Amino acid sequence: MKRKAVFPGSFDPITLGHYDIIERGLTLFDEIILAIGVNSDKKYMFSLEQRKQFLEDTFKDEPRIKVMTYKGLTIDFCKEQESEFILRGLRNPGDFEFEKAIAHTNRKLSGIETVFLLTSSGKSYISSSIVRDVIRNGGDCSGLVPDVVEPCANKIWKEIQAKRK
Repeated sequence: MKRKAVFPGSFDPITLGHYDIIERGLTLFDEIILAIGVNSDKKYMFSLEQRKQFLEDTFKDEPRIKVMTYKGLTIDFCKEQESEFILRGLRNPGDFEFEKAIAHTNRKLSGIETVFLLTSSGKSYISSSIVRDVIRNGGDCSGLVPDVVEPCANKIWKEIQAKRK
């Protein structure tokens, strides 16, 4: 049986921190599903379609990566996909405390295990919110996001701004 993990997130946008965890996760799992959670209560910089495209473009040459969207509980999505594992990255102690409570709850409700990987030290400061702030302020996000994302992200944000004027 394939060892399959779900890596859930909003990926608004995908960062080099996400990329680091996914690449290293491929050494542990036969397949990783990048699962974009749909939350209508949350405000996003990029549309669901744009975020999905960023992920697909980033991993277009990796057949063991699938990009999907889902609504509802992550553990329900894992069951639908026959995945026994959730993959998560940890940047700092705050991430650990937050993720630990969710992992315990997920295991209690479903038996699904969460596998944590520490983000590589050179990437541990990167977060999607920092990247969004850099983009919003016209900064260079090239060292923060995968190469295929950077030109698209800046272009999309400029288009959004132009429509608001």
